Amino acid sequence: MDSNQEILLTRDTPAVRIPSGDKITLLEGSRVYITQSLGGTYTVASEQGLARIADVDADALGIDLAAPTATPVAVAEPHDGDVDPEKVWDQLRNVYDPEIPVNIVDLGLVYDCQILNTDDAKTKVEIKMTLTAPGCGMGPTIAEDARSRVVTVPGVDEAEVILVWDPPWNQHMISEVGKMKLGMV
Repeated sequence: MDSNQEILLTRDTPAVRIPSGDKITLLEGSRVYITQSLGGTYTVASEQGLARIADVDADALGIDLAAPTATPVAVAEPHDGDVDPEKVWDQLRNVYDPEIPVNIVDLGLVYDCQILNTDDAKTKVEIKMTLTAPGCGMGPTIAEDARSRVVTVPGVDEAEVILVWDPPWNQHMISEVGKMKLGMV
């Protein structure tokens, strides 16, 4: 779908205002332009400014999630055995800041990821991450995206995302892959 193409929303659509993180509703018939569609979410420019629309509401944009080109929605798989750490990291690589076309891992926002066994014989993943700016209103939304993706990894019973501010994030934390996507190399 061309990001310069005007789209008229086909129904009232819940969204999250960027960068404040406020929940809003974009009304049916509103004109929007998709500026980013990564990780199963859609950043749109509208008369209300930038907003993020979740994959479950892609139909309002005229996007058929059943189509083979659509980003697959993460679903928990049956599992026996230990949690594969690489699958956890793969899910984190599907989480994007709605204003930056680089995933949170390559942005250098994920500081730590631990797979823990709890007292009640469950497997918990604990993620420590930061944001590009401490006042970012999208922080809870990005953290929830990370949490909801990680709990789909086979063997993961629960996940917790802890926002930390030390050390403060800076552009040197971006991976080489991220820098290439941002044209920084």
